[in-house]
Amino acid sequence: MDLSKYDANSLGNPAYNLFGLPVTESDARLVIVPVPWEVTVSYSAGTSRAAESIRKASRQVDLYDGQYHDLWRKGFYMREVDKKILLKSDYLRKEAELYIDYISSGEELEKNSFMCRSLKEINEGSQFLNNWVHTQTSELLQQGKLVALLGGDHSTPFGFIKALAEKHPSFGILQIDAHCDLRKAFEKFKYSHASVMYNVMEEIPAVSKLVQLGVRDYCDEEIDYITASQGRIVPFFDRDVKEALYEGNTWKSVADKVIDALPEKVYISFDVDGLQPNLCPNTGTPVPGGFEPDQLFYLFRRLTESGRQVIAFDLSEVGVGDNDWDANVGARLLFRLCNLLTASNLQ
Repeated sequence: MDLSKYDANSLGNPAYNLFGLPVTESDARLVIVPVPWEVTVSYSAGTSRAAESIRKASRQVDLYDGQYHDLWRKGFYMREVDKKILLKSDYLRKEAELYIDYISSGEELEKNSFMCRSLKEINEGSQFLNNWVHTQTSELLQQGKLVALLGGDHSTPFGFIKALAEKHPSFGILQIDAHCDLRKAFEKFKYSHASVMYNVMEEIPAVSKLVQLGVRDYCDEEIDYITASQGRIVPFFDRDVKEALYEGNTWKSVADKVIDALPEKVYISFDVDGLQPNLCPNTGTPVPGGFEPDQLFYLFRRLTESGRQVIAFDLSEVGVGDNDWDANVGARLLFRLCNLLTASNLQ
């Protein structure tokens, strides 16, 4: 169906794709790659099944966006979840749970050959996942598509960021997150969800700047790493942002400081636990504090108005609970992010 003639007032058809839109991958301007992976999550699981929940909830999203009107007509398409990846995640997640229970009890890893073997298998599985994501996203970028990634836990975009680095010699990351994700091999998982930005900083030199917003749960190791980065990592801790607002600063002034720290090209890495936890109660590791979506989308709008280009994004850690609240919030975040990315790349 020609999206230019599609009735925006119609009910989302479950037979169609994301947001109930009748679009194919070949016709879509923007393609979303779902990554059903949560092997190394250290608290609550569920995000590996977020994509299907968001797909269902997306049919309830009204298509009118006063800021980015009718950009969905360019075509937003989400691929089907790869069931083989999901099965691999489920299998390795069970091994990871046993391993985490074992080391949490204070037992020495080297004394248990089974646990050593499990750790090796989990790390090899995570490397496999990184390569798979890299291949999927590289092919789409080579086709000239705008590409986004939908997690899964926050380890999932590593291969995507690596693919972007092959296209863009230099860019920055704006990370929305309650956590720094700068631990080195957390729990000895090399590609842990808690280590994704450490791995990016260590392995992807094209990322010239990492700007973190909303961070409020972190450790000494991560603070030391930030300090040693010599300005390559710029954190805006949740506590500092809130104190600035309490003392009379405007959100505009805070947003402008965040934007000033970023280079011309920006990748947005959006972990939903950067939001207030009432908006994402089933995310893997919810933390008190955080932001409202409107605050962040105001920031994103100011980002594009500054002349900077959003080159891609990921949305991760959307949980799956007893109701559809997390998926409803996730679907609306995804729609706004798709509009933002399209608007930033209009030709």
